[in-house]
Amino acid sequence: MAQFETYRNAFPNARLTRKPNGVLEVALHIEGGKLVFNGHTHEQFVDLFHAIGEDRDNRVVILTGTGDAFMDAISPEGFDFFTPRGFEKILREGRKVLSNILDIEVPMITALNGPILLHSEYALLTDIILATPQTVFQDKPHFEFGIVPGDGVHSLWPEVIGSIRGRYFLLTRQVLDAETAKDWGVVNEIVPADGLLGRAHEIADGIASLPPLTSRYTRIALTQKLRRLVEESAGYGLALEGISAVEVARGLAS
Repeated sequence: MAQFETYRNAFPNARLTRKPNGVLEVALHIEGGKLVFNGHTHEQFVDLFHAIGEDRDNRVVILTGTGDAFMDAISPEGFDFFTPRGFEKILREGRKVLSNILDIEVPMITALNGPILLHSEYALLTDIILATPQTVFQDKPHFEFGIVPGDGVHSLWPEVIGSIRGRYFLLTRQVLDAETAKDWGVVNEIVPADGLLGRAHEIADGIASLPPLTSRYTRIALTQKLRRLVEESAGYGLALEGISAVEVARGLAS
């Protein structure tokens, strides 16, 4: 069992704060500003979610971003898409980060403080999603890099918004505004930016007041289908992503 003090400052791109009632706020960032996702954060977040899940004193987790976006920028730094060992690391981390989120056995709330243009699967594995009017959803970088969107979005988006809509969303790089996302069942509430975290904590405090095993086992019960979906689809999707990355690499080399 992890102890909060042993990991609260262990992750340079996640600011962790926890209230006495066990509500843990996780704010993703780069040096206090908006997160720019890269290979180092890809590796780091595997351990971040594992540590959170191992701490039985966490009662509810709020996942949010910093600045004007939840996650809208990516850098190739730290990634190796183009060698077998490099992509094997990406595949292993990509599978593990999803299973580690699902292994957080307490209710999770995502507070989207702005656009989420990549790794929206993180949010889709949580239980409640709050957004601001400025929030938009898109799967932007996969096709920009020329690779298959196989890191979980390929199965989770069709699951959440329906097969036809989900495939269209990914294939066309569709941008979903907050209202459309709410109408389609992706977002629970749209909250003004200055009230977003307050609303997230209000909901979290209510859940934290439940008996600990009630809230914990409710999260477990509600995510059984997602566990099966991720287990069946994540490894295969990431393998297909890796094959497409080889073709991109050969094109760059020619």
